[in-house]
Amino acid sequence: MPYEFTEQGKTMLAEVTSFMDDHIYPNEVEYHEQVAQVGPTGYPPILDKLKAAARERNLWNLFLPHLAPGAPGTKLSNLDYAPVSEELGKVGFASEVLNSSAPDTGNMEVFNLYGSEAVKRDWLAPLLEGEIRSAFCMTEPDVGSSDASNIGLRIERRGDEYVLNGKKWFSSGALNDRCQVFIVMGKTDPTAAAHRQQSMITVPKQTPGVSFGRSPHVFGYEDRGGHPEVVFEDVHVPADNLLGEEGSGFAISQARLGPGRIHHCMRALGVGERALDLMVKRSLERTTFGTLVAHKGVVQDWIAESRIELDMAREYVLKTAHLMDTIGNKGAATQISGIKVAIPNIVLKIIDRAIQVHGAAGVSQYTPLANMYAHMRTLRIADGPDEVHKMTIARREIRRQDSTFSITPPFGDGASAPQVFARP
Repeated sequence: MPYEFTEQGKTMLAEVTSFMDDHIYPNEVEYHEQVAQVGPTGYPPILDKLKAAARERNLWNLFLPHLAPGAPGTKLSNLDYAPVSEELGKVGFASEVLNSSAPDTGNMEVFNLYGSEAVKRDWLAPLLEGEIRSAFCMTEPDVGSSDASNIGLRIERRGDEYVLNGKKWFSSGALNDRCQVFIVMGKTDPTAAAHRQQSMITVPKQTPGVSFGRSPHVFGYEDRGGHPEVVFEDVHVPADNLLGEEGSGFAISQARLGPGRIHHCMRALGVGERALDLMVKRSLERTTFGTLVAHKGVVQDWIAESRIELDMAREYVLKTAHLMDTIGNKGAATQISGIKVAIPNIVLKIIDRAIQVHGAAGVSQYTPLANMYAHMRTLRIADGPDEVHKMTIARREIRRQDSTFSITPPFGDGASAPQVFARP
């Protein structure tokens, strides 16, 4: 391949893999037991023990390319971060242990790049230390949020404050006890050009006027922190809480979501690897009609196809990461959209095969496969539905041959802001 991992990246991967073996896998059962005890809004205490172990090994804030000077953590390139994130993706809570999970990583980057000094002091600093968590409020319940021009929440300037009115939902993690701050996208000027109507603003969770409505589950799963509806009724925040300038919300969202999409895909590869591992192990344990399931031709075909697909998918992700590092997120936009469509669909097929090999157990709570399937299926919607990404890819391909090709939607090429709920 035309790209290579750095020595720092190789060392970090080895350290993360060792940490997973020493701390994450041995504590999976206890983590889930504690989650059941504290409930969906609580905080399993084992996380503090695991976080302390991660910080002791300097495995903290692993991907923050714009990390504030002096902040705790290690800067890795997209390419070096890819195999590290894949390892973390094999266990759902591992990224949180290393303070490298969504939506906090994206929110920290936004705070650092666009936040005032007060926002950085009050919210970025404790996020970097892992003391609090955050949520990203973009998707709305009453509109098709894959088109940002539909967003209805209003952000109105009144003197030295902004006032918010509207609803969001699938604000992942917002109900978590440790979630203390939201980044909210809304309209500051409905009369401006379509891509200049939106702004982003920092809203502390405890601000008067913030309340919660419905809390949708994902295929019946009640995730930690939930994906709730957040209601903003005459919510007043200081003007200093605005991120960037008025009208820059769309540009900020695109800057935030590019890395977020590839991170989802990196972690998804880890999910696929674990599903394949479980499939093989189960095929060596079950016997049907007198022989091991591993001896069945169709199962061998599934195993082979899964290995081929995963290896191809990984190369696609690594190429995209390399392009993001060398020509930037905008230059790699087609590849980012491409992996966002391809990877979840590939991993879904692999999980489905693993479920089939497990039989009835595969759809139960006694293996992680059903939960993996449910969350992987959401990635075909989260951070942009497949159809929007395919549309933007197709337009770019057409315009390579016909630069006059008409773009009907108001945002043009690649500009539809995707429906978003960041996975915890």
